[in-house]
Amino acid sequence: MWDLQDITIRSAAVSEMDNNVYVITSKRTGAQVLIDAADDMPAIHRLLEEAAADTSAEAKVGLIITTHSHWDHVRALADAVAATGARTAAGSEDVSGIEVPTDVALDHGDTVDADGFSLEAIKLRGHTPGSVALLYRDPAGPAHLFTGDSLFPGGVGNTQQDPARFTSLINDVEERLFAYLPDDTVVHPGHGKGTTLGAERPHLAEWRERGW
Repeated sequence: MWDLQDITIRSAAVSEMDNNVYVITSKRTGAQVLIDAADDMPAIHRLLEEAAADTSAEAKVGLIITTHSHWDHVRALADAVAATGARTAAGSEDVSGIEVPTDVALDHGDTVDADGFSLEAIKLRGHTPGSVALLYRDPAGPAHLFTGDSLFPGGVGNTQQDPARFTSLINDVEERLFAYLPDDTVVHPGHGKGTTLGAERPHLAEWRERGW
């Protein structure tokens, strides 16, 4: 758990693919945003209950954001919407690939306002056409970036050896993340352990050279 000034960030790894589910909760209002309802609704429910128990406000999931349309990131989306009544959001180009209807189609630079915090949508095109990262700027510390499957420790996301898709993704990652945000930015990826931009920055040229 990350206990920040205005929010808490909790996560759970679900499924055989070690998908990360994230819950951001406003300390002041109890408003919650769920990022990637990937699988295992009972585990997601436990995560939401744990977050709700740690705030004096009435906790409520207002929005479920899907970072991209791949099947392993949406298997619990329908159940999560049914259980919470939350609205849904995803990158505009990925909406058609998600079976659950999307209420908010996100474009690059859009701001998602929860009741007590906001997230900036950053399009990272290549893993899917509409993959989005979500940026939270902590007023008292480093920024937190939820990158889906577009950036991991050790490289960018899978582009199936397609040179055009890889070039698109590495360009967006360099220009929209590394040229935009400082090294202490904390990266929360869609699978596995997190990292920082500073830890990954020295390897950008290596990633571009190897092509994945």
